[in-house]
Amino acid sequence: MALLTRLYDRFVDAMALIAASMLLWLMVSVITSVLMRNAGIQPFAWLFTSAEYAILYMTMLGAPWLVRKKGHVHIELVTAVLPATLRRLLSRAVAAACVVVCLILTWKGIDLVATNLERNDFDVRAYFYPRWLLTIAFPISFGLMAIEFSRFTFGRDLLHSGEAGIHE
Repeated sequence: MALLTRLYDRFVDAMALIAASMLLWLMVSVITSVLMRNAGIQPFAWLFTSAEYAILYMTMLGAPWLVRKKGHVHIELVTAVLPATLRRLLSRAVAAACVVVCLILTWKGIDLVATNLERNDFDVRAYFYPRWLLTIAFPISFGLMAIEFSRFTFGRDLLHSGEAGIHE
């Protein structure tokens, strides 16, 4: 089981690394487009399209890692004033609710991918891109986020620290 957990953790880390490279590509493509436009040259259509795809993939691929690192925005004002026992219960309840929401979105994402495959949908802009390659990010990402929130629901670590304010 420890090997499986390590492999899973490395997979989520790899997704975060890919998301980081998408952020780098986004910076390069925007700067290139602006420089081309300022030089009086029409930017390549694929620069815009690839930047849009990068925003989607960056968001979806980085989200499970962000859950693991407790990087999503949440407010600790309520949990900071609660007694430790109640704070643990509330934190685990919030994490469990997040698991349920992520599982619903995973299921709907699988349905969306299946529909895209069944219809043979393509995103047609600068190039023909199978739409399922875009939408596959949804069930993968939300499924992994459900696993990450499950760790806070059933594991030793809590989602909420109970400390109000910024702690970095």
